[in-house]
Amino acid sequence: MTRSKALCEAMEADDDWLKREVLSHAGNRWSFGVIHALKVGGRLRHAEIRRHLEGVTQRMLTRTLRQLERDGLILRYDFKEVPPRVEYELTPLGEGMLLQIIPMWLWIFEHAEDFRQARQEAEGSDPQKDNH
Repeated sequence: MTRSKALCEAMEADDDWLKREVLSHAGNRWSFGVIHALKVGGRLRHAEIRRHLEGVTQRMLTRTLRQLERDGLILRYDFKEVPPRVEYELTPLGEGMLLQIIPMWLWIFEHAEDFRQARQEAEGSDPQKDNH
């Protein structure tokens, strides 16, 4: 805790927005899915990534890929061919992020019932609900 407090205090205002944006990838279903798909599948095309992500729209996937590329987590290879051929690959930075995220996701999964129970208890003791 002392180390994390020191890091937070040392962080400049410019670093704060970066921290929030990069952390948003960790909690974002589509970002995490893309990173995972590229780790498992290697270099993939847009349509191949989309097949790994049930429910993602083409627009959302394109947006997610651009954000991940901007942050250096994936690489985009444009072969400048007709018809267009573009492939995406996980960078070492992206792989490192995945290795850090997996323990958190496992912890959430392992404690899912605890979270459900806590929410049920909170909903059951909500004073606003008791007044209705």
